[in-house]
Amino acid sequence: MGSERLIIFDTTLRDGEQSPGASMTRDEKVRIARQLERLRVDVIEAGFAAASNGDFESVQAIARAVKNSTVCSLSRANDRDISRSAEALKDASRARIHTFIATSPLHMEKKLRMSPEEVLEQAKRSVRFARNLLDDIEFSAEDGYRSEPDFLARVVEAVIAEGATTINIPDTVGYGIPELYGNFIKNLRERVPNSDKAIWSVHCHNDLGMAVANSLAGVKIGGARQVECTINGLGERAGNCALEEVVMAIKTRRDYFNLDVNIATEHIVASSRMVSQITGFVVQPNKAVVGANAFAHASGIHQDGVLKARDTYEIMRAEDVGWAANKIVLGKLSGRNAFKQRLQELGVALESEAAINTAFASFKELADRKSEIFDEDILALVQMEGAKTAKDIFDFVSLSQHSETGEPPHAEVVFQHQGQEVKVCALGNGPVDACFKAIESHVNSGAEMLLFSINAISTSPESQGEVTVRLQRAGRVVNGVGADPDIVVASAKAYLNALNRLFTLSESVAAQDGAAI
Repeated sequence: MGSERLIIFDTTLRDGEQSPGASMTRDEKVRIARQLERLRVDVIEAGFAAASNGDFESVQAIARAVKNSTVCSLSRANDRDISRSAEALKDASRARIHTFIATSPLHMEKKLRMSPEEVLEQAKRSVRFARNLLDDIEFSAEDGYRSEPDFLARVVEAVIAEGATTINIPDTVGYGIPELYGNFIKNLRERVPNSDKAIWSVHCHNDLGMAVANSLAGVKIGGARQVECTINGLGERAGNCALEEVVMAIKTRRDYFNLDVNIATEHIVASSRMVSQITGFVVQPNKAVVGANAFAHASGIHQDGVLKARDTYEIMRAEDVGWAANKIVLGKLSGRNAFKQRLQELGVALESEAAINTAFASFKELADRKSEIFDEDILALVQMEGAKTAKDIFDFVSLSQHSETGEPPHAEVVFQHQGQEVKVCALGNGPVDACFKAIESHVNSGAEMLLFSINAISTSPESQGEVTVRLQRAGRVVNGVGADPDIVVASAKAYLNALNRLFTLSESVAAQDGAAI
């Protein structure tokens, strides 16, 4: 008996963006969507078209840019949302409308203030309306795992009869336990007479750290054939099911799951890196598959075993998910063709020759300051160049700072403000503080700093520092990221990047009833 295929539904651009501070510009969303297409994700949930004009434009831009994956837009169960999604998706090669309504007693009573019968009728009407616009319709029962099985079965049977082609049963609040959640899906499928007319899907949150386990149980025990997930497990609260973990579990334990996935796993690390850099959410070193230590061995016993036979302590090959076997790749004598070839090997596709030339110029400048250029350096460099847009208000030029024991540190920062060069100076409690105060002496943003973190891009002693700065003003939260061998310079770049986002990013306004599923 041949194996079936598991559909990978990525919601990094919708559910992942709901993490505080993870808002992305339209151009950033398109860059991630193109990377997800290279990763061969089956379905890309591009956003919530009815939430704001910015979200509509992002879904529309992704629908036009992506050719090989299905592009999906989320909608509440009403005609306005569904029509807005259909309009945003009209240029997509393959499109899906994803509509949802809450079905748990708690949500129906406290949030929707609707009776079960009213919810049932609205679910039916919304799917019927959507099916008249598109053939590919997904229905989600928000807070499905905490719903009463009899009522949920009635809703699912009815929406399948109305034309829903995918049925998603989310564990919206991360309450599930693998065996219980898997059996919940299994029993529900057995209760619904027309369950074979739709693909069943799982969408699990990670509040108890079991999103991946619950999703895999929904697949193995429950018979689901679609998993909804995000790159790096990004998402609100404790996050979502991590795409890279589900995919590699299915591939590594094919003997158990007997399923295939369409994912080009060699692009996983590049995808992880891109999402981390754009959102400012650093991947922890011990994160499965994509963490810096995922394939590192410090124990002498482990090192000895790996050297003798790799599979003594490694169940996956690092290069299969995009880690390079040879970390040191280029230096200051490397030419443009070698640089371009390495970009291709890393799964990085720049839009034009001009973009490659700009990235190469930045590479040469970095190579003059850093003798060994690692893959991680190249990925960070490309991401930083890609983050620059014509709309940027601020652009870093140079920095000098002085600090010594017993004396207040001093920083002088030069940056461009709408094309005009500005030079500012300040004292601070440390060189980074002095740098930020210098910038603020001119900008006066009024923003509050929520987070300042430094992450080494590679394991080299001369690694670049990647700095994340999270700012908040008037209820808006943004992340800025900067990379440089000098962490004070990286900090200045990150701060200016955050200010650009604070002043130019179109805020994604959540729809009133919420978009959590």
